[in-house]
Amino acid sequence: MTIAPWRLLLTRALDKNSNLPYSRYFQLATVAANGYPANRTVVFRGFLDDTNQLKFITDSRSQKVEQIQHQSWGEACWYFPDTREQFRLAGKLMLVGADAPNQTWQNARKTTWQNLSDSARLQFTWPHPGEVKDKDDSAFFLSPPAPEKPLPNFCLVLLEPARVEHLNLRDNPQSRWLYQLDEGENWSTQAINP
Repeated sequence: MTIAPWRLLLTRALDKNSNLPYSRYFQLATVAANGYPANRTVVFRGFLDDTNQLKFITDSRSQKVEQIQHQSWGEACWYFPDTREQFRLAGKLMLVGADAPNQTWQNARKTTWQNLSDSARLQFTWPHPGEVKDKDDSAFFLSPPAPEKPLPNFCLVLLEPARVEHLNLRDNPQSRWLYQLDEGENWSTQAINP
């Protein structure tokens, strides 16, 4: 796998904005079965090994999983305030649950689980996301699960970008670049109007 030309720019933006804890958050848009858009903020968990795939996590019981199963294409939008850059990454979303057959992905799922904080792992013991909340909050105050083995509802999600737009608002005039993956797995780069 060839590392995409936009990945270096994104890595540089992450580095230059690392003083801002929220620079690891990006918005992810999916499409619900009824055709409505669904957008939420997720936490960037790095790239999968030497690939261009972005990693983040979710609970397999969440609406996000249903939406990805319905329509596997989604788009991430990421803004970095210190460098005034925006990245839009559109591509295929892949769910890596407990039953995923790909061993590389399973290893990444396990390592990602182990790298989570206790409080992040604890969220996967909570009641079903999106359902009506009980008046009794005791289900939210359990002991954190063991870090050795992911809970069955822990899901790693991979975004494999096929189209990336990079907008630099600091330039005058602003600069905007389009990166597209062709059928031969090659990236093209094109300057476009901001």
